Amino acid sequence: MTEVDFYILGEDAAQARLRFACRIADKAYRLGKQVHIHTESARQTRELDDLLWTFQQNSFVPHARYQDAGEQPPPVLLAHDAEPPSAGEVLINLAPEVPLFFSRFERVAEVVDTDAETRRRGRARYSFYRERGYPLRSHEIGR
Repeated sequence: MTEVDFYILGEDAAQARLRFACRIADKAYRLGKQVHIHTESARQTRELDDLLWTFQQNSFVPHARYQDAGEQPPPVLLAHDAEPPSAGEVLINLAPEVPLFFSRFERVAEVVDTDAETRRRGRARYSFYRERGYPLRSHEIGR
């Protein structure tokens, strides 16, 4: 069964959510996991694509946008409007809704900051998972 982790950040900057998603992707990649990052928009996908190159000095996270992945996709894929063709290991969700394909992943990471609307939507996703019996964990980050 898919396990879901909520990471509650102590700040409300949208960039903080993206930076934390990069940290999760970096850690999962270094552990040999396949990662799919589901973003909320094409703009956010582009921002995250750029940030994965620069978020940490001397760090390299092999990644691509889903539509640019080719036949040998890298370990980290980004998309806002495409779902992965097969089951995966780690899904990082940055979209306001629960992706329809979330249950095909072993783990889901939900990143929530202190922005009121982001929190409200995060609570709705938490309730969604809880009502369906998925194992949930919450992690307070930077508080």
